[in-house]
Amino acid sequence: MTTSAPPLLPTRRPTVFDRWRDTVRASPVLSRRVDLWTPVALVLLAAITRFVNLGHPQSIVFDETYYVKDAWSQWLLGYTADWPDGADAAFAAAAPLEPLARGSYSVHPPLGKWLIGAGMWLFGPGDAFGWRFAAALFGTATVLLVFLVARTLTGSTAVAGLAGFLLAIDGLSIVLSRIALLDGFLAFFLLLAFWFVLLDRRTHLARLAARIGARDEPPQWGPVRWNRPWLLAAGLAAGAATGVKWSGLYVLAALGIYVVVTDALARRRLGVWQWPMDAVRQGAASFLLLVPVAAVVYLSTWTGWLLTSGGYDRQSVVDGAGGAWAWVPAPLQSLWVYHEAMYAFHVGLVTPHSYASPAWQWPLLVRPTSMYWQQTGDSVEAVSSIPNPLIWWAGIAAAIFMIVLFVRRRDASAALVLTGIAATYLPWLIYPDRTIFQFYTVAMMPFLVIAIALAAREIVGGPRAAATVGAPPDAVAARRVIGQRLVWVFVIAVTLVSLFWYPVWTAMPVPYDFWRLHNWLPTWV
Repeated sequence: MTTSAPPLLPTRRPTVFDRWRDTVRASPVLSRRVDLWTPVALVLLAAITRFVNLGHPQSIVFDETYYVKDAWSQWLLGYTADWPDGADAAFAAAAPLEPLARGSYSVHPPLGKWLIGAGMWLFGPGDAFGWRFAAALFGTATVLLVFLVARTLTGSTAVAGLAGFLLAIDGLSIVLSRIALLDGFLAFFLLLAFWFVLLDRRTHLARLAARIGARDEPPQWGPVRWNRPWLLAAGLAAGAATGVKWSGLYVLAALGIYVVVTDALARRRLGVWQWPMDAVRQGAASFLLLVPVAAVVYLSTWTGWLLTSGGYDRQSVVDGAGGAWAWVPAPLQSLWVYHEAMYAFHVGLVTPHSYASPAWQWPLLVRPTSMYWQQTGDSVEAVSSIPNPLIWWAGIAAAIFMIVLFVRRRDASAALVLTGIAATYLPWLIYPDRTIFQFYTVAMMPFLVIAIALAAREIVGGPRAAATVGAPPDAVAARRVIGQRLVWVFVIAVTLVSLFWYPVWTAMPVPYDFWRLHNWLPTWV
């Protein structure tokens, strides 16, 4: 009897991670524990990096000069109001003054300021912890949302855990969670809208396939589905995002396009003969599910301004207009006048600023925003809103890779991520002369870290690599070993960089020379 000769090279053993993964998959109890405790650990990490010493510095930082005062006057009066001279110093001294009754011109909708005001009400308006509490809470929750979006998108706790971890230690996300600005709230609500759309896609497409598949032959027309609660929820979240900043409108539009396109492609795959017009029919229904609820939520954020009489422009229309608009209540007509003024401000904002950065510079990380800098002797306290440079540049590279994935194999996960990046970046290119800042990209960061996690899955050889026709098992195993090592090197490197940068993200006292070590480019000063 002939016996086969032993292989010339030993079969590669599974990596430590693969052995651990197989152990988890083999045990339903252990699998459930990993699925539960991974997001819990991420939330704890995010909370530590965002809440520890949150009240330092006990002073008004950067644009907190607008939002802290606006938030507290809105909480007290129902609308944003002017303040006496010296209000910033009084807040810093934990002895805030009383706002004036005269309404002040605020260029953003009220929701973000309501959230900041709630924290001030809970912990006191004179405590910096209080006016930053809501930003830290929503910033921490955004890390959990990134995990949930990536987990829903891929079904992988490892991929979702990597995405959540990267956002938890990213500097831009940390800084915008530790300062009372609006952009962190915007990032949360728009990501929440994307998660709801993702949940809608999963349920809607499955039920659509079941209903069409139950027919004997491919139909001329598919069903128009109205029972889509997750799409309603997405409209609610997008309306809340717009209630923080108007840039939420771009996300609402992008999600609407995404919903219509994915539905059209699904109907074509399922054999619906009139799939283009069928998608238009469903698109009209989707519009009615998505947009009106967003409009109602947005309008509700103005309740305080509408129900009082002292807000800016509140009395601009007293008796109401005649003619075709006579049926519109005078407060809503006044609100329209206010919105015209807000729009004129936003499109015409060209005020020079030393840290302004046009959108074309953002991928290169040319001019991050310094939000606080204080020197005492040889000691420096700084708050720089620069992202972790390795995470940022890796995210830009991963976004380009997502384009490649989508073009080559119409990858659905890449499509969703690219939709998020496009909605939060491309609109800013329309206004090349407008005064804008690099820290606006905090709304992009969730999608960039998910893109990195998806790219890492490809690098280590995900499900497609294992199914590659003709690929020897040892070749697949070798690729996984090399890929996993590369990913681990990247994770360790970005963790060390975050540890290096954390003091200048959080105003920790550091030697002047240590602070200078962080100015990798001349434009970062």
